[in-house]
Amino acid sequence: MIEKRRVLFICSRNRLRSPTAEAIFSNHPEVEVDSAGLSKDAEVPLSREQLEWADLILVMEKIHRSRLNRNFGKYLRGKKIAVLNIPDQYDFMEPALIDLLEKRCANHF
Repeated sequence: MIEKRRVLFICSRNRLRSPTAEAIFSNHPEVEVDSAGLSKDAEVPLSREQLEWADLILVMEKIHRSRLNRNFGKYLRGKKIAVLNIPDQYDFMEPALIDLLEKRCANHF
């Protein structure tokens, strides 16, 4: 059996973008997914365990990569991190957000 790639989606508060990504890719045959937020008031605050679990970390904006490196740098060794460049202007499961996520993630899995 082929081991699935473990993908972690990160945004600020884990309320709109990253949970949408987790929901739409949860049944993808080649990946396991999880999501978290970088803010202290995130629905699911990012944990060291999530970072250790992930093979690929997809952040929504460049600022997320910067905050990730600053706050969790020692847990990122050997991890692939990519920026999806998706601004915080969409609602949860908004069709335009789903379309953008599918396009921006196509090259990653």
